[in-house]
Amino acid sequence: MSDCDCRSELANAKTERRVIGVALGLNFTMFMVEATAGWIADSSALLADALDMLADAVGYAIALAAIGRAEAFKTRAALRSALLLAVLGTAVILETIRRAIMGSAPEGPLMLPVALLALIVNSAVLVMLARYRRGEVHLRASWIFTRADVIANLAVILAALLVKITQSRMPDIVIGLGIGVYVVREAIEIRTMASNNRAQTISGDS
Repeated sequence: MSDCDCRSELANAKTERRVIGVALGLNFTMFMVEATAGWIADSSALLADALDMLADAVGYAIALAAIGRAEAFKTRAALRSALLLAVLGTAVILETIRRAIMGSAPEGPLMLPVALLALIVNSAVLVMLARYRRGEVHLRASWIFTRADVIANLAVILAALLVKITQSRMPDIVIGLGIGVYVVREAIEIRTMASNNRAQTISGDS
């Protein structure tokens, strides 16, 4: 490998670390904001989105550790991220069901500005990660995380509006469940992608 190729790979790795590091910091910050607001507003949708943010932050940390490592390590990183998403998505579903049984009265006015802030943050991260949507498996997983976040943010905004209009907690419960199901679906997509990548790597080595 030429010195030019080495310098190019090092530069790419440095850029990847910077982008994923920013995404990690923003997601963890928004997890704290949404978790606090969700608890105060008694909102299943906000708490679901906060847990999704936490899963993504850990997923970004895994992706950060995979940068510059062997392809097998990157595939394992994506598989671990998928497992984490599946666990958190299931936790969101169970927590939303518990809150539906126990009863809650979400506050739409508090939900809306927090969801809008989260949408702005995640949209910015999605733009940053767009270059990696067809890149290496651990970076593609990061892009899928963020895409899921943007969709979840839009769902929380819809829940906040419906709660305010209908004066009912049902939109919050339904959309909280929907976010949980969507997160699990994204986990399955990442696992399938990583498994296919592993099969292609093994086939290429044979």
